[in-house]
Amino acid sequence: MASVIESKKACAVNPLKMSQPLGASFAFLGLDACMPVMHGSQGCTSFGLVLLVRHFKEAIPLQTTAMNEVSSILGGYDNIESALLNIRNRAAPRVIAICSTGLTETKGDDVDGFIVTVRKRRPELDDTEIIYASTPDYVGGFEDGYKHAVTAIVKTLVKPLPVNANQVTLLPGSHLSPADIDELREIIETFGLSVIVLPDISGSLDGHIAPDWRGTTLGGTTLEQIRAAGASALTLCIGEQTREPAQALQAIAGTPLELFDRLTGLAANDRFLQRLAQISNRPVPAKYRRQRSQLLDAMLDGHFYTGGIKVAIAAEPDLLLAVGCLLHEMGAELRCCVSTSKSASHALLPADTVILGDLEDLERGAADCDLLITHSHGRQAAQRLNKPLLRIGFPVFDRVGNGHRCQVGYRGSMNLIFEIANLMIDQIKHHHAGEWTLSPEALHAAAATASTPTSLAEASA
Repeated sequence: MASVIESKKACAVNPLKMSQPLGASFAFLGLDACMPVMHGSQGCTSFGLVLLVRHFKEAIPLQTTAMNEVSSILGGYDNIESALLNIRNRAAPRVIAICSTGLTETKGDDVDGFIVTVRKRRPELDDTEIIYASTPDYVGGFEDGYKHAVTAIVKTLVKPLPVNANQVTLLPGSHLSPADIDELREIIETFGLSVIVLPDISGSLDGHIAPDWRGTTLGGTTLEQIRAAGASALTLCIGEQTREPAQALQAIAGTPLELFDRLTGLAANDRFLQRLAQISNRPVPAKYRRQRSQLLDAMLDGHFYTGGIKVAIAAEPDLLLAVGCLLHEMGAELRCCVSTSKSASHALLPADTVILGDLEDLERGAADCDLLITHSHGRQAAQRLNKPLLRIGFPVFDRVGNGHRCQVGYRGSMNLIFEIANLMIDQIKHHHAGEWTLSPEALHAAAATASTPTSLAEASA
């Protein structure tokens, strides 16, 4: 169990965390025909929009209520009303999803009250669903905003329905990519179950060329699917951040929930498939037994390059747990762990401490590490320390294909092992060239495998 230490610095240096409004907007982008709106200044929305566009390399629909000095003091009702009407008239979304920012939260805007008033004054909005999530950006982080947004979706749109024993609801965490969601959907459907994914960024942010441009999200969970979630027999939650929306769904529709803290690694996926077999009353398909065997072989091959290495990792809590546990299982030591906000996930991490801090904390703790793992804003620290960097999480703006990167299931876990092992192979080659230096423990582990058919000596020849 890792102890949590909060950084006491006066300011963040090279911040690690992204804001709550950005996490909420990300969740809303997983709804079909939706227009996410940040209730705040234009700068807040522009900053988040840039990060989303650079990460996914796609056009992102994201609007703002464009608060200025006057409206910030007098209140934002007029801006909310104007935004809702303009969006309704120009883009005709089926859902308009609003999240607050630090500006409007500090002012104390009663957005729920604003929406009730607008509904009464503007009947032309009757055919548009409006969702609101309170997400001040001066507390919490990306995961927290995502969590509050999904909870708001559930509370606003889901109603109890007669139970469909063959249907489950999947609540994916914000750390899962479109490819991860596609992988989990395929696994669940292989057991003969129908699944509602909420939210489903695999439909809207998977990098496809759309036949048209509507100005709203093009794909994702439809309104009909969200409402049908009230009939699911079980909610499958991936990551601690999905516990709150799953509990909201349970309170509304009585749907039992089962939380999987991660789906990266062998034991975690064993439990997931065993549970699906119980729900569906079907055996685990042969192809997943084969994939499990392939993952075991990948772990055997990869541990020659990960055993004994020291790792510094900085990520949102659920992603930190998923990648950190896999590295621990592969024989690596989690020497420095930095995260963004408090979470029950930290108690499960196989490390001594977790620092709630920034990328300066990561850089300071990574001096004697062999590998850095964080998002693209950690690239300067990796360059200064002259160490390899594995890019994970959000944002990754200096690589392409983020939407198609799968790191869950047996197959995704195998992909991640190969990615890490190949980075370490490159490091060993640079070590022989005198460019990088491995820690003594990692060198000892490498030497111990020199007689094996997949030895480091042969790999670096």
